[in-house]
Amino acid sequence: MKDTIISLLESAISALKHQGVLPDDLQPTIKVDPTKDKAHGDYATNLALMLAKPAGMKPRELAEAITQALPASDAVHNTEIAGPGFINFFAATDAAAQVVAQVLDAGDTFGRSLIGQGAKVQVEFVSANPTGPLHVGHGRGAAIGDCLCRLLEATGFDVTREFYYNDAGAQIQNLARSVQARAKDLGPEDASWPENGYRGGYIVDVANDYLAGRTVVADDREVTASADPDDLSAIQDFAVAWLRREQDLDLKAFGVAFDVYFLESSLYDDGKVEATVEALINNGHTYEEDGAIWLRTTDFGDDKDRVMRKQDGGYTYFLPDVAYHLDKWQRGFTTVINEQGADHHSTVTRVRAGLQALETGIPQSFPDYVLHQMVMVTRSGVEVKLSKRAGSYVTIRDLIDEVGRDATRFFLAARRADSQLTFDIDLARSQSNDNPVYYIQYAHARVCSMLRRVEANDQPFDHALALANLALLDSDQEKAVLNRLARYPETVENAAKNREPQQIAQYLLDLAGDFHTCYNAVKVMVDDDATRNARLALGLATRQTLRNGLDLMGVSAPEEM
Repeated sequence: MKDTIISLLESAISALKHQGVLPDDLQPTIKVDPTKDKAHGDYATNLALMLAKPAGMKPRELAEAITQALPASDAVHNTEIAGPGFINFFAATDAAAQVVAQVLDAGDTFGRSLIGQGAKVQVEFVSANPTGPLHVGHGRGAAIGDCLCRLLEATGFDVTREFYYNDAGAQIQNLARSVQARAKDLGPEDASWPENGYRGGYIVDVANDYLAGRTVVADDREVTASADPDDLSAIQDFAVAWLRREQDLDLKAFGVAFDVYFLESSLYDDGKVEATVEALINNGHTYEEDGAIWLRTTDFGDDKDRVMRKQDGGYTYFLPDVAYHLDKWQRGFTTVINEQGADHHSTVTRVRAGLQALETGIPQSFPDYVLHQMVMVTRSGVEVKLSKRAGSYVTIRDLIDEVGRDATRFFLAARRADSQLTFDIDLARSQSNDNPVYYIQYAHARVCSMLRRVEANDQPFDHALALANLALLDSDQEKAVLNRLARYPETVENAAKNREPQQIAQYLLDLAGDFHTCYNAVKVMVDDDATRNARLALGLATRQTLRNGLDLMGVSAPEEM
């Protein structure tokens, strides 16, 4: 319906240009939005206000001219001019109801599009150090990142999901030393415990499995323990594999899979870090000071220059990040989105500056970022801070065990990424309308229940009769559902364009609300076959759209609650 109105407005503008009312070179962007108050129509545009100045007319005067120039259309029942010059459109009931036929015909593809035209997009998310279980912050990144990938795929992009393993550096060495200490029967209370050692109970499990000579299999490697407590290198290899396997299991429990696992260590093994350093030096963007090599990132928008090679010869974190993103570009990804925690905000400028200093033609905006804020978990209004498994934080597996995958995924992705999130365990577990996941899934299950009832009453759904009588869906409550259904494709497109999965969550909540209201106000099981089947068709279209949207969130659509 929105596209139809835009097309009508385009025709009106063309006619007004021909009449000399509007300049020939005017190329306005036509914006049409659903109205908040249905007393003011179904859709509205501010086009007359936008074009009043170039037309040399008052907005309401131009609005009158636009409405008079609109071509006749069966889709629009009426138009009216409101306020300073808004044009409101009232959709014809039978035209609005055709969205039901569109949904039923498209099925699982309703809301999908090809606007991406198969363009390659790489999304990097989670990318946790293999030093412990995935915490709830990683879980938020996993939920947002995976939903974003689903949205991009739904709009025609060729998406690659990538996990970057920081399997090199001081943190990995601390992990190995922590496991070695446990293998030698030492604890955090001992004087010889590593200064920055890991204290979670999982370290004991790693040490015990290492001493037992066990074999661990992660998604991309298999390592058998040597059981030698003095072989720090062997301990490190085993510990990394052990924790990567645990993270793999966490992600599988969360319904998240990756196409590529990229190892930070490979950047060193393949010489890419050294090649990046050499290129930066040769391009004249570095200098030595206090025994360290610095990169002039201030030349590219950073607030200060950054050390890239320390006095001891080791590299700072951002240098391999630059090499890594150069590798992404060289793999043919011209669009890269990194979903990371807000603590990575400062790395955005540094990585982009490093890439610009390489002088390879990479755009200044590469890569793009979606940064999420922290998550606080509460139970009975009190913050939950500790996990038996991790010892110092709440893990994603803790949440899944507490409230299930569906609620965990939905709650973590249902808010804007840049807003802080309080995860209320009690709310997520509740079976009430206050729980958004339950509320949405219950709407889906309600339609399934309706179908079971008509089958039990020997009144099966008649598809042809329903489509022939969609004009009977003329109550205010039915129109609200119809208008909401019509907005779904645009919502998917906008959510993908703006990289905001929470738009889908809000849409599903609104659609469920419209449906529940309609269900309570409009009786479906009536004797009249035409009316009953038209209303069943509306329910089926709602069910299909809910299912499609829940799939974008990675959440199930149960048939019974």
